[in-house]
Amino acid sequence: MTIEVLQGCLLLALGIEAVAGYPPSLYRTIGHPVTWIGALITWLETHLNRLEYSALARKALGVAALVILIAVPTLIAWALQTMLLRVPYGSIPLAILASSLVASRSLYTHVRDVAQALKTGGLEAGRIAVARIVGRDTAVLDEAGVARAAIESLAENASDGIVAPVVWFLVLGLPGMAAYKAINTADSMIGHRTPRYEAFGWAAARLDDLVNLPASRLTGILVVFAAAFTSTQARDAALLAIERDAKHHRSPNAGWPESAMAGALDLKLAGPRSYQGAMVDDAYMGDGRREATVADIDRALALALTAWALMCATIVVLITFVAFARG
Repeated sequence: MTIEVLQGCLLLALGIEAVAGYPPSLYRTIGHPVTWIGALITWLETHLNRLEYSALARKALGVAALVILIAVPTLIAWALQTMLLRVPYGSIPLAILASSLVASRSLYTHVRDVAQALKTGGLEAGRIAVARIVGRDTAVLDEAGVARAAIESLAENASDGIVAPVVWFLVLGLPGMAAYKAINTADSMIGHRTPRYEAFGWAAARLDDLVNLPASRLTGILVVFAAAFTSTQARDAALLAIERDAKHHRSPNAGWPESAMAGALDLKLAGPRSYQGAMVDDAYMGDGRREATVADIDRALALALTAWALMCATIVVLITFVAFARG
């Protein structure tokens, strides 16, 4: 096994996912790796997170559950990668497996659907479409709020769903990608500050912050470079927004891609939002217009495509560099 082979697998995986995504028929038949991970999380949480236990005991059990959750898919991925790289053309099925853990096509499609819904069905259709990708209260959103929510989701999930899996594949191959998805899925399911999950999900939330740190910074940088293809003003505004606003986001990671996107599009994203009837007073990202439009969603999608193309180009450069260094 060589580094070039794994990098080539990753590039092929990104191409497969971009073209085909994860087939709905396959999802209906066997589910998806994330749903399998989710089922394991549910089982562990049901059996270990007992409310009658002390907070300290539940935190310790949450750590144990997280270890199990990471170990199972990581070991399976390691066994599959080891086996496939020993057989002729095994890198092709390895790339297919890796493609299932990246979400560029589905993310693009869901955000595009919000724009299309607003264009053809108006505000109510836009609310329904954006509710599929955000957790905030969509019933209270106006058209600008729907557009902002879609753009914020695109920015944050570009990091979590695309760049982070790529980073961890480059570091540790398919096992690294599987471990990352396990951590990220655990955070989304149990990493909440609620009476039920605050202690048990503490380890998942903290580890997710850590493993997403490099990808969130890289995503912000990719958006800055992508903005440069629009104008130097957009590039400079994206960089300024990162420097000024990212550190004020309630998430240690989401602020980077969101602020970069806000600056590049001359928008003011994030800010106060309603979740289950309760207002969350988050900081603003960017200092541009608050009145986002459908056209801004389209511009954000174009910017994301450029950023993803730059990421793929970087992988090609890495493959070339490693091959050249090895002689």
